[in-house]
Amino acid sequence: MTDAVQRAARSANSSRALELLARGGFAASGVVHLLLGALVVGVAFGGHGQTDQSGAFRTIAGAPLGMALLWVLAVLLIALGVYNLVQCFVASGGSAADRWKHRATHAGQAVVFAALGVVAARVALGSRPNGDRSAETASRDVLSLPGGPVLLGLVGAGVVIGGIVFAARGVRKSFLKKVNLPGGRVGSAVTVLGEVGYLAKGVALAIVGALLVLAAVKVDPKQAGGLDAAMHTLLGLPFGPALVACAGVGFAAYGLYLFFRARYAKL
Repeated sequence: MTDAVQRAARSANSSRALELLARGGFAASGVVHLLLGALVVGVAFGGHGQTDQSGAFRTIAGAPLGMALLWVLAVLLIALGVYNLVQCFVASGGSAADRWKHRATHAGQAVVFAALGVVAARVALGSRPNGDRSAETASRDVLSLPGGPVLLGLVGAGVVIGGIVFAARGVRKSFLKKVNLPGGRVGSAVTVLGEVGYLAKGVALAIVGALLVLAAVKVDPKQAGGLDAAMHTLLGLPFGPALVACAGVGFAAYGLYLFFRARYAKL
C-alpha cells in the first residue's frame, strides 16, 4: 500500500461530507429493509411479490417520485460502500491479524453496499433485476468450471458461516460496539431492534447459503436462489407462514435499527 493511497484514504476518512453520506447510506439501507420486511410479511399472509432488495426497489419505483428516491438511495448506498472501502486503508492499532480482519470486514461491506446501490440505479433506469435468477446464473457459471461443484459448495458454506456470524452479533449484542447509544428507554429499544434484526437477517443469509450448497451437491443450478427463494423455502416448512412473518418483522426491526445507526454510528 503506497503512502499516497494511505494519505488519500486518511483525507477522505476525515471528510465531514463522507461521514454525512455514510450516515445517509445507513438510513437508505434502513428504508430498503423496512420495505423488504413489509413485502415478506405480505407474502406470509398469502400476498405476492418479490421478497428481496430488488422487489423493495421496484416497490419504490412505483410510488410517486419513486424514481427520484431511487437515485437518492443509489447515491447514498454507493457512498456507504466508498466509506467502507476507505476504512480498508486506514486500519491501525492492534495486531496485524486484527487489522486484516478489519480490512476484510469493511471490504465485504463495501462490495455489498455498492452492489445494492447499483441495483437501485438499475431499477431507476428501468431494469428488472431478479436475485433468484442472478443466483441461478452465477451458480451455473461456477458449476461449469473444473471443480465447480466443490467451489460452489465452498461459497455456499461461506455464506452459511456469514449468516451464522451475523445472527451471533444479534445474540451476543456485539453490534453495540459500532454505535454510541444513549441510555434509558431509547438505548434499550434500539438494542432490542438490533438483536431481532441481526438474528433474522443472519438466518436468512444462512438459508441462502444452504441453497447454494444444495445446488453444489445436486450439481443443479436451479436449486440455488437468493433471498426470495429463501423466504419461499421457509414457507414450505411446517408453520411456514408464521416463520416467514417472523422473518419479515425481523427485517423491519433491522431497518429501524439502521435509522438509529445512521444517527449514533461510530464513524
